[in-house]
Amino acid sequence: MTHWVLHVDMDQFLVAVELLRRPELVGLPVVVGGRGDPTERAVVSTASYEARAHGVRSGLALKLAKRRCPDAVFLPVDFPVYEAASARVMETLRATPGAVVEVLGWDEAFVGLETDDPLAAARAIQAAVLEATDLHCSVGIGDTLVRAKIATDFGKPQGTFRLTRDNWMEVMGERPTTALWGVGAKIGARLETIGIRTVADLAAADTDALVAAFGPASGAHLGRLGRGGGRDRPDDTPWVARAHGRETTYQADLVTPDEVRAALAKLATRVVDDVRKEGRAVQRVHLKVRFAPFFTFTKVRKLPEPTNDADVIAATAYALYLALDDQRPVRLLGVRGEMVAPEGGY
Repeated sequence: MTHWVLHVDMDQFLVAVELLRRPELVGLPVVVGGRGDPTERAVVSTASYEARAHGVRSGLALKLAKRRCPDAVFLPVDFPVYEAASARVMETLRATPGAVVEVLGWDEAFVGLETDDPLAAARAIQAAVLEATDLHCSVGIGDTLVRAKIATDFGKPQGTFRLTRDNWMEVMGERPTTALWGVGAKIGARLETIGIRTVADLAAADTDALVAAFGPASGAHLGRLGRGGGRDRPDDTPWVARAHGRETTYQADLVTPDEVRAALAKLATRVVDDVRKEGRAVQRVHLKVRFAPFFTFTKVRKLPEPTNDADVIAATAYALYLALDDQRPVRLLGVRGEMVAPEGGY
């Protein structure tokens, strides 16, 4: 039998979970995000396909989503419900005989299987997930993780698609480099500056030129991406967190240093609550600040010694804020605690 990689991606996951609770909304444009109030500062977590037809996408401000789709139904994010649904999905995937499951997020995972009929295996997984959760998924079939991941988009919604070495260039060759997993607009623009516009261009690019432009690790990785290469086996090693972070978008801007300091103290306390569950201390503090209207900065500082003292973490974050020397109102703050590595490393 041949080894195959299946990428299982839940269709409009958060919306789909909500529709199980609110079947009267099926067929309507539905947006999940924030507290479900499009007048507040928050972004879209997931939009139904009906809302996407109006240009509503994940990460879009709820206010813009409302403008693009005035008739949309807005619902608040309900993390515990989604986490429970995700757990059922992953349990179902792991129950597949012979499967090696690498979880990518709460709504997607790679499944490694030995089979002579990957299409039948994909359809069996779709049926099992539907039976266990009443939720639909799409499955990309590939001979590497990259190809399986990219294939999924061609099968959405509720379908399958196979992308392998044999049809990679036929399907992907003339597409822009941003069609590749992990190549965003910034990297795509940098690639264009050295004459690489399509996946075929990238696949044929000289490795030395890529390394010169992006460095030895990233340059070589981009070359493999262009050819659809990389790992061909999912890894089910349990994921170990490197850090925990919390951030908040404020409905009213923080305008004084005291307001910022108090907000950072609250965030630091929440971060420490998360970190203590890992049994490892924080060794670096990361700060994220978004000034009005939309200027975002990040800074990081290594602590003199690892700690789980929320006051120390909050004070470090505040010192990083002061170092920015920026008096503009603050609309978002984030604190992230990077922990010491576990014994034996990651």
